[in-house]
Amino acid sequence: MRNRTRGAIGAALVGALAIAAAASGGEARFTASYTWRMDDPAFGGFSGIELSEDGRRFTAISDRARIVTGTLERQDGRIVAVHAGPIVPLMDENGQRQSHAKGDSEGLAIDGTGRIFVSYEGVSRVWAYDTPERAMPLPRADAFKRLQNNSSLEALAVDAKGRLYTLPERSGELTRPFPVWRYDDGGWTQPFEIPRRGGFLAVGADIGPDGRFYLLEREFTGVGFRSRVRRFDMAEDALSGETTLFESHLLRHDNLEGIAVWRDEAGAIRLTMISDDNFNFFQRTQLVEYIVPESLASSPDRP
Repeated sequence: MRNRTRGAIGAALVGALAIAAAASGGEARFTASYTWRMDDPAFGGFSGIELSEDGRRFTAISDRARIVTGTLERQDGRIVAVHAGPIVPLMDENGQRQSHAKGDSEGLAIDGTGRIFVSYEGVSRVWAYDTPERAMPLPRADAFKRLQNNSSLEALAVDAKGRLYTLPERSGELTRPFPVWRYDDGGWTQPFEIPRRGGFLAVGADIGPDGRFYLLEREFTGVGFRSRVRRFDMAEDALSGETTLFESHLLRHDNLEGIAVWRDEAGAIRLTMISDDNFNFFQRTQLVEYIVPESLASSPDRP
């Protein structure tokens, strides 16, 4: 989400820099955080990330209709360097640069063929890309047209069958569940919904190698950010088995908005998340990783 109160956020965050951050609770274990820097005026604002199956190659998008790919260098499983290519624009359906109002790209998903899908706020929609040079618009659901301004299609995921799933940052009311829409056979349906819990808003999603739905949520308290990941079992018409994998304390991480779920060489499921620095000097572009301990026992490569 593009931040429209940067001055207030800046004052609050700068005034809170001395606050100590405690470890997060839940079932996932924090492993490491890496601050990524790059000498490019287009760098920042990252709202979506996807990783290859081995966690080495990445694709990320910013909320200014830009995309970058590269590799993650690891030592003992932890990210120690990012090697990225140029940050290039995501063009519209005519191969032209997108306007500021229409180019608020938020969610990212890549299917098994390598096709890229991006969800947008502003004009709520999902576009497909074989290359960043030209978009292929998907049909817009009528429900997309009624979503709140600057709070619409933040999260995007794709399943093993190539079906897309998206949901808005806000549902419209604190007690109203987040609707989840699925794109299949040329149209959108709403097979299920996700209950809202507290002040967290939906900002990222992925479907893990275990076939489960992972939802990244973010809460801004006025002082800083808190993050949460919930996991759900998926059926054709329902989500079940809601589990909170972690819920971070205030200022534990920056503004995490994108999530990629993958299985490492040890057989554990990892959550790799990226933060949106809102192009502010006092925020950071972080790559944050958690491991889900229970996934070790359930890995097909383990007894």
